[in-house]
Amino acid sequence: MANILKKWVESDRRELRRISDLADKVESYYDEYTKLTDDELKAKTDEFRQRYQDGETLDDLLPEGFAVAREGAKRVLGMTPFHVQIMGGIVLHEGNISEMKTGEGKTLTATMPVYLNAISGDGVHVVTVNEYLSERDATEMGELYNWLGCSVGINGAEKSPDEKREAYAADITYSTNAEIGFDYLRDNMAVYQADQVQRKMNYALIDEVDSILIDEARTPLIISGPSTGTSQLYDTADRFAKTLKEDDDLKVDLESKTVSLTNEGIEKAEKYFKLNNLYDAENTALTHHVDQALRANFIMFNNKDYVVSDGEVLIVDSFTGRTMPGRRFSDGLHQALESKEHVEIQDDSKTMANITYQNLFRIYKKLSGMTGTAKTEQEEFRETYNMETITIPTNRPIDRDDQPDLLYPTLKSKFDAVAARIKELHEKGQPILVGTVAVETSEYLSNLLDQDHIPHVVLNAKNHAREADIVKNAGQKGAVTIATNMAGRGTDIKLGPGVVEAGGLAVIGTERHESRRIDNQLRGRAGRQGDPGFSQFYLSLEDDLMLRFGGDRIKAFLDRMNVDDEDAVIKSRLLSRQVESAQKRVEGNNFDSRKNVLQYDDVLRSQREIIYEQRQQVIVEEESLENIMKPIFKRSIERAVDSFTVGNEPDWKLDEIVNFATTTLVHPDKITENDLKGLSSDEIKTKLNDLAKEVYNEKVNQLNNKAQVLEFSKVVLLRVIDSHWTDHIDTMDQFRQSVGLRGYGQLNPLVEYQTAGYTLFQEMIADIEYETTRLFMKSEIRQNVTR
Repeated sequence: MANILKKWVESDRRELRRISDLADKVESYYDEYTKLTDDELKAKTDEFRQRYQDGETLDDLLPEGFAVAREGAKRVLGMTPFHVQIMGGIVLHEGNISEMKTGEGKTLTATMPVYLNAISGDGVHVVTVNEYLSERDATEMGELYNWLGCSVGINGAEKSPDEKREAYAADITYSTNAEIGFDYLRDNMAVYQADQVQRKMNYALIDEVDSILIDEARTPLIISGPSTGTSQLYDTADRFAKTLKEDDDLKVDLESKTVSLTNEGIEKAEKYFKLNNLYDAENTALTHHVDQALRANFIMFNNKDYVVSDGEVLIVDSFTGRTMPGRRFSDGLHQALESKEHVEIQDDSKTMANITYQNLFRIYKKLSGMTGTAKTEQEEFRETYNMETITIPTNRPIDRDDQPDLLYPTLKSKFDAVAARIKELHEKGQPILVGTVAVETSEYLSNLLDQDHIPHVVLNAKNHAREADIVKNAGQKGAVTIATNMAGRGTDIKLGPGVVEAGGLAVIGTERHESRRIDNQLRGRAGRQGDPGFSQFYLSLEDDLMLRFGGDRIKAFLDRMNVDDEDAVIKSRLLSRQVESAQKRVEGNNFDSRKNVLQYDDVLRSQREIIYEQRQQVIVEEESLENIMKPIFKRSIERAVDSFTVGNEPDWKLDEIVNFATTTLVHPDKITENDLKGLSSDEIKTKLNDLAKEVYNEKVNQLNNKAQVLEFSKVVLLRVIDSHWTDHIDTMDQFRQSVGLRGYGQLNPLVEYQTAGYTLFQEMIADIEYETTRLFMKSEIRQNVTR
């Protein structure tokens, strides 16, 4: 084991040495480029573009390209990238993850690889976790890119399709991950090329890469459409759920976040709904609604998992603390929450298009990312995205004191201690950032501080519009800021006058998050660029993480130490290790969950790529779809004839073949059973195919010109593809939710899903081709109908 660790450390050192040597090459141009005039420096961009067109690679251009971006940043932004920032930029250009501590200037680091890759003209996407950061970075760094002759676009949810198209056409496009994903799905639902906004996905540089590719990867992006639902069942199921008592009627497993009825609960349900057996097949819809009502009432909490705002249930992102307007929990859970909170229940929906972030970002030719915290997930980054994680040294040594965790028996004693510590630090003028994991805890602590008359601001999912101003002032003398995890991402807290003397920024965590990375992000708010500061976490045995994963072990640990005082506090490195062990278990569970989502989505991925590629061929065609339509007619005919000519000739169902031909291909007068008697299977296929060609040519002649034939073919084909594809996705989605039960029959659910997915896809293709043939052949064309 020691040898393996030694190899890892040495390989990391070798890699850093190689990157540092390349950064030295970049810096070797410093004197030469300092002497260039502004116009001469700007002219370098066109020179690089020409050299790229002439065959030089971006790797060849890297030392000079980075040097130009570095000198440009110095002149336009008044900031010169340090050696370690150049190293970080090289890691990003090479398609890997640059782990750089908070305050090390990741935004400036990104300018060099972004500029270099923009030279190709194929587009660079800079992906951020929210629109505020997109706007901020595009505006601030855009000055440099524009100065150097590169166009910059900002893609936001509120933009029109024309504005989005313009943003994506720019050399450099800033966008959130969700907006790129939804634009990709919408583009692949478009009927006309003019309605599409994206171009081919070339290079993405992801800011806060662990947040986007790890934390958000458990939730696929879904575009839904209306579905026929049973909305009245939500209220009925909710009223029933509210009659139940925990432990007596149902069991809640906090570790797996599941809830199930006990035998007593099942009896209550059967009595309440007047049923003999709750789990009869005919009661499937009811049991599904009851399950969701139980989840809504017993494991989903207001002001933690969601908030109610203006009569609407909004999801709270557990990793950032932000609300996610427009996002809804799937499978009826959102409606169950709406019923629980007595707000208007929105219609059920069916999945029309979906994709996971893993498969979305694996579409890019090159992918890279930066964050302060990625090393704990390096295996997942390597396995899922083929990206290595390189830790870049800090520009100055870190001078932050990370103190051991403090553990209290109860939530009340913990928060009383936190309030007392804040009061003590505030009196000496030290700024304090307090991290909470939920809206309700931030408000509870705020009330305690109000009682102590300590001025403070609260940054949570309910008022994130003021985020920038609140974070900007969090490092001023005497400032007290209570924040959910949102302040831990993409924000740089600079210290005000007199703060260094007061000890720098104090970071207090009121609970450990289920991911160590989020805790490290919070710690990293203090001690930027060699500033002083300290961090400490306050825990209690009643915290979520403790109850779910660590409680028993830590209670045993306390028993060994003979701690039974209600206000006792334990401060121990051993305790911190126990908590980290609990966090590793959660991270393991979350990794399994993401892997599971990906494995199932991989089944759909290959199917999605086939359908989207074929749709795109249809959409971009400008001449004729004859080479697509005629083979479709031929395959439909072959399938039909094969299915009715099984066995010996006397057993063939010629009447069914005629029925197929007259309902799908030709007028009933055109063919009879007698026409087919004595023909072989292949001869029947040839005869029907010749008839189909005749009808096709008639249709073409009925239309005035090539453009009308093309338009008519496109509309028929795309309408049929989209209708069957959305039905297929919805079927797969429903099958995905039920396939787990096959595990009880000693079958592998994933293998069952893969097998069924393949069969259903083949059936869908056959249905698409049959329906396309029937619609095209049997449609009545009238010249006065216009688009």
